[in-house]
Amino acid sequence: MAKGRATAIGFGAILLWALLALFTVGSAPVPPLQLNAVTFAIGGAIGVIWILATDGFAALRGIPLRVYAFGTAGLFGYHLLYFSALRLAPAAEAGLIAYLWPLLIVLFSGLLPGERLNRLHVVGAALAFAGAALIVGGRLVSTGVTMTAAALLGYGLAFLCALTWSGYSILSRRLGDVPTASVAVFCLATSVLSALAHLAVEDTVWPATGTGWGALIALGLGPVGLAFYVWDVGVKKGDIQLLGTASYAAPLLSTLALVLSGLATPDWRLGAAAVLITGGAALAARASATGKHTGLRSSRGARSLP
Repeated sequence: MAKGRATAIGFGAILLWALLALFTVGSAPVPPLQLNAVTFAIGGAIGVIWILATDGFAALRGIPLRVYAFGTAGLFGYHLLYFSALRLAPAAEAGLIAYLWPLLIVLFSGLLPGERLNRLHVVGAALAFAGAALIVGGRLVSTGVTMTAAALLGYGLAFLCALTWSGYSILSRRLGDVPTASVAVFCLATSVLSALAHLAVEDTVWPATGTGWGALIALGLGPVGLAFYVWDVGVKKGDIQLLGTASYAAPLLSTLALVLSGLATPDWRLGAAAVLITGGAALAARASATGKHTGLRSSRGARSLP
């Protein structure tokens, strides 16, 4: 698959993740681990249907168990940390900390074989992060933040969340020969682990309205379903540095979705953030396209997943 096409496919995940907050709000009052279990079951079912249609089960049998463990840990760990962080700390600030993962992807990608971290990548990532900070941080200015022990723990979990997803994405690049169909197994295993954890620590609560059920199903089909498959294609075969920087569009698009649904109020920060995010992505695109030899660091030699 051509690198440009794979990158375009990876962008699909960013668009789908822009609906994550909207559908999550709509699926209330389903608790986090139950939400994880149901939505990843739907996401896994998408993969199973695709595998059946393409007769891809043979390829799955040759995948090492450590790869399945890695993928499951990435999906399960990220979402467990994310939901826990937003339960303990103010959602806006915890969300901003968690959204350090695109910046970390851009920076860590310079360690990959055959990749070069250009100064324009760093500048673009910094501009895009400033745009994301405007979107989420604006609410902190108006509401203030209460610093409690629980909030500090939540901020720590949010940072671990960013490390988890950036690490998962970078290491997925090292598994370029592993078929994307394996994501179906990751999703189903994540669903099982989430269900077990839910039964241990949560009370089961289902949506009370048709809208809630619709949001729950849409969440599983899109942001917690198809998004992981197209992201897998993007990070393995596409321009991972451009994808990492462009991922800052997700909080912008997510905010716009909330505004259009009446759940958020637009202000000047949206316009400024749009300029910063678009400019940052453009710089990263230029750096990737020109392949300038002003890299901060290049990597040598491929190593297998431990």
